[in-house]
Amino acid sequence: MPVKIHLRSLAVPFVAIVLLTAACGDDGGGEQQDGDGGRPAPAAKSGAADLTGVCPETVTVQTSWLPNATAFGPLYALLGDDPRVDANSKRATAPLVAGGEDTGISLELRAGGPAIGFAATSAQMYTDEDIDLGVVGGFDEIVQLSATQPTTAVLALLEKDPTMIYWDPETHPEFETIEDVGRSDTTVLYSGGDTYMEYLTGTGILKKDQVDGSFDGSPARFVASGGELASSGYAAEDPYMFENEIDDWMKPVKGQLVYEAGYPIYGPSLVVRPEAKDELAPCLEKLVPIIQQSQVDYLRDPDATIATIVDIAEQYKGGDVLTEGIAKYGIGEMKKLGIASDDAEGEDTTVGNFETPRVQKIIDIDEPIFAEQKKPIKDGLKPADVVTNEFLDPGIGHGA
Repeated sequence: MPVKIHLRSLAVPFVAIVLLTAACGDDGGGEQQDGDGGRPAPAAKSGAADLTGVCPETVTVQTSWLPNATAFGPLYALLGDDPRVDANSKRATAPLVAGGEDTGISLELRAGGPAIGFAATSAQMYTDEDIDLGVVGGFDEIVQLSATQPTTAVLALLEKDPTMIYWDPETHPEFETIEDVGRSDTTVLYSGGDTYMEYLTGTGILKKDQVDGSFDGSPARFVASGGELASSGYAAEDPYMFENEIDDWMKPVKGQLVYEAGYPIYGPSLVVRPEAKDELAPCLEKLVPIIQQSQVDYLRDPDATIATIVDIAEQYKGGDVLTEGIAKYGIGEMKKLGIASDDAEGEDTTVGNFETPRVQKIIDIDEPIFAEQKKPIKDGLKPADVVTNEFLDPGIGHGA
């Protein structure tokens, strides 16, 4: 049965992270103070677009996967016209343009995943210190590596992680939630090492004997099963792909975000090494609000950036099958499901910020998981060790 292969991921499985990391680095974290509702309180920043003299001549960002319109769109939106593309090393470089203005510096976006041997972003940042900032695919990567390769998140690119569990609604009309899947004996495919699955099985939402960690990202097994299986995937991609681009399926699938099942993980986040944070602080004070504004602008008018991302992905050749259809569908789902929003609970109006109670809950969930896996996190890890809102402009939000 011929099936299009579509390997895509916003995060590297944590088994790969452990194999590819080496202990090193400072264990310091970003300083922050709690504001209303337990949220770290940001301070207003200047919106000036001139970054010369305060930022490196080229700001280098290591992303966690190949060009992706869901996670990385606001970053690609900052690339000026006609980016210089190195298809071999899978890097795109152009003047960094904000609001139509040249900021005086350049931006280099480096692909991750297969482009760097599936290394975790955090590991790559300690291997190559030319990297200024990184995008971690899963927020739990920051928690897991807090004792060995610590990073501090300065901006959440997505309010909710888009990971979902999906199923065929024709074969399983009784399923409405992930909990419903867990009440059955349906096999659930996932990539071994994904922390969210340890949460789902540890809480009994799914049964340990019904999950299969051999998923390689291809839809082939799901299609071959005729919909008997359930699978992990991405809410901003898979439903469109199954209905429109997989020749041997071409019908809807249905699913639920893992976030909605109680794992309150943030989506991909922009991070810095703690020891580089003070040096980059003058740059981050101006650059982070620029990226915040790009998050807002990209969601409102994504077409030109989507064209750029698809073009760069095609030049890279191989890997993900990224199409304009998938990308545009993703924008709609990001809005509909609150994947890209100011706040998952609708209580604040700042895009990209982190809430202390939510970060603490993630730490509380992840700590025993990693301890059981013999991957202890930093002793006494606190939200201030892994996130900071100090560079954010609180006045920038999707509703502004």
